[in-house]
Amino acid sequence: MSVDTAQETVTLTIDGIEVTVPKGTLAIRAAEALGIAIPRFCDHPLLDPVGACRQCMVEIPDAGNGRAMPKPQASCTLAVADGMKVKTQNTSAQAEKAQRGMLEMLLINHPLDCPICDKGGECPLQNQAMSNGSGESRFHAVKRTFPKPMSISSLVLLDRERCVLCARCTRFSEQISGDPFIALVERGALQQVGIYSEQPYSSVFSGNVIQICPVGALTSTDYRFKSRPFDLVSTDTTCEHCAAGCALRSDHRHYEVKRRMAGDDPQVNEEWNCDKGRFGFTYARGDDRLTRPLVRENGVLVEASWHEAIDAAVAGLMAAGDQVGVLTGGRLLLESAYAYSRFARTVLRTNNIDCRARQLSAEETAFLSSSVAGRSLDDSVTYQDLENARTVVLVDFEPEDESPIVFLRLRKAVRKNNISVVSVAPFLSRGAQKLDANLVPCRPLEEGAALQNLVTADGETVQVDSQTIVLVGERAAAAPGALSAVAKLTADTGCRMAWIPRRAGEVGALEAGCLPTLLPGGRLVNDVRARIDMQAEWNCDRLSDAEGMDAEMMLAAARDGGLRALVVAGVEPSDMADPELALAGLEAAEFVVSFEQRASQVTERASVVFPVALVEEQSGHFIDWEHRERRVNVVNKANTSPMTDIRALAALADAMGVELGIRNASQAKAEMDELVGWDGVSGDVPQEQTRTQLESSELVLASWRPAVDPASAGLDHQQMLHDAAPPARIVLSPGSATLLGVGDMQRTRVAVGSAELELEVVVEPTMLDGVAWVPGIPGAAGQPVVVQALVAGGVA
Repeated sequence: MSVDTAQETVTLTIDGIEVTVPKGTLAIRAAEALGIAIPRFCDHPLLDPVGACRQCMVEIPDAGNGRAMPKPQASCTLAVADGMKVKTQNTSAQAEKAQRGMLEMLLINHPLDCPICDKGGECPLQNQAMSNGSGESRFHAVKRTFPKPMSISSLVLLDRERCVLCARCTRFSEQISGDPFIALVERGALQQVGIYSEQPYSSVFSGNVIQICPVGALTSTDYRFKSRPFDLVSTDTTCEHCAAGCALRSDHRHYEVKRRMAGDDPQVNEEWNCDKGRFGFTYARGDDRLTRPLVRENGVLVEASWHEAIDAAVAGLMAAGDQVGVLTGGRLLLESAYAYSRFARTVLRTNNIDCRARQLSAEETAFLSSSVAGRSLDDSVTYQDLENARTVVLVDFEPEDESPIVFLRLRKAVRKNNISVVSVAPFLSRGAQKLDANLVPCRPLEEGAALQNLVTADGETVQVDSQTIVLVGERAAAAPGALSAVAKLTADTGCRMAWIPRRAGEVGALEAGCLPTLLPGGRLVNDVRARIDMQAEWNCDRLSDAEGMDAEMMLAAARDGGLRALVVAGVEPSDMADPELALAGLEAAEFVVSFEQRASQVTERASVVFPVALVEEQSGHFIDWEHRERRVNVVNKANTSPMTDIRALAALADAMGVELGIRNASQAKAEMDELVGWDGVSGDVPQEQTRTQLESSELVLASWRPAVDPASAGLDHQQMLHDAAPPARIVLSPGSATLLGVGDMQRTRVAVGSAELELEVVVEPTMLDGVAWVPGIPGAAGQPVVVQALVAGGVA
């Protein structure tokens, strides 16, 4: 039995004011608790203290032992003691002089770039030089200069003469992201930030070093010289790229977003975000943005009025009767997903609705119904729980690529709390190695068997108990028995589990009922009590009790004539496990209604296209993987912006003679709030047979989508982001490489099914023999791979 002990505290005096803080608190933090601002550059609350800039000097007339410290001390590295007396620049001439002198020294070589510097107007050096520095400089010699700017990567530029050597960027790269590819080099007046010539700065978190740089030495290639801070309108919102739920600050000018910054949310992303969320906001800047409805006439899509498009859609959907399916994808706001769920059930009278534009299975449908849908934040795993766990097991989940903020929180837990991370995978990826993870080696699609006997590559059995958390990714849907094994492991050991999809809207879509077996709030379609509850809420006479088709079943039925019409919202066929099936279903369907922001493979095959608003043009919520609601605000909305999905669906429902009941996000959210806390029947835990581990001489594929996926439409028109991403390579074990006659960094031709790629080889010691990892084609996991070495003139 554990006994809680009271936190030990110390009492000290700062500028004559007494304050009590936890033992070990830094003097600069104790001053902050009193609202006393001490100037600083190197200090950052999420980085280890280093005392590099010496700007935060304070006087210590009593160190707590009755004796004074003879010289001013850096408050960012000084732990307070009981009885200590601290004097800041507000009450000490000595501290004020030290701070003023440090600023004067820092400005000796600092250029007068303020009128052109991107940091101008929000620069700590600028602000503190005005508030704590001298009015004039005593140094008139020629300033040190460097060629500028120097490219750290395609996203980050360095003006070396602006750098004050605070080491924030290098500490972030080493301590937070684990990408120590930038460092302080040289000595004395020549010291500067440098990069490794053999390892260029490659990090999915590189944009954070721009944001935490206090002087404008590191700037964004994308934002450079585009605007000044005081010209921007800032809006707090949530990132739409993954299920991490990152808080963002989005800055726009002239109806165009100019930059994004990580928001400050200690419970979620702290003060960090990934480069995808920071730079990936230009996807609708091309000529393919849809602004007018389109109707197909004589085989050609032509512009039409909203009335004409709605009339055409009504005719096609009414003709299809109940032979219709709804594909919503996983990118919708919670309120929009709810509108599609209600539209499918009350207007189209069908349970054929699915938000999964990816790999899926009947086992996953049962798992989501029983173990994921209907949860709340109070009974879910959270970011803080990850820090407090003893062991975290990753199943078909690569956090650095598939949920980057989860990776950062796990890395923090490994560094600070020494937690153990276990990866059930064919090899230790770069991200897993940065987590010091232990590998439970497992061939693709055999994760279910591996979970029944968790033994690491070193032969140690993984202890799973109530202090263990299992994080399972969406790719587990393709592995027979994997999700059933996760559910059984949770029940047998008392460990906790969280399901983390890739897309921002997928958890919210489940809660909204965008699954063929679910109504909103985790209610089951085949539960009469749940249907009566929803009939009363939606004011409809009856709801179908028949479980609907999933996305793959709908597309196959459309291809084979079993479904006559499809309603599609934000789905890319290339995201599906079988893109050819998706395209065949869309082409064979008699009638396709597309709700879309941009022209796509779906709109090319649609009968009617309704343009809808971007995420930045509407308000609502996402639900992150923790089941935490994340607010999305209108960032930028021009008068020409299209309707939201909800308004378009309401107009279509009216024309079909049915009242949808909601016309905006506020109404949809109010209804959703009334539906939470369902205490009725939940789905049965899946009992799928695991795939038997088979010895095979065939080379088989393992794959997942990288964080910066070249195929992602959400990252279009952001070439600099793609240029910064690591090149695609094939990963082989030493044994497989030898057997194939290829070596490290050798170019090869790789064939998986009908796809052919030319990739360099990376020989990875932790990789299982007989497995090849190739990025970006998770739907082909477990399929045979053919690898041929390339030599001058062709294939070896």
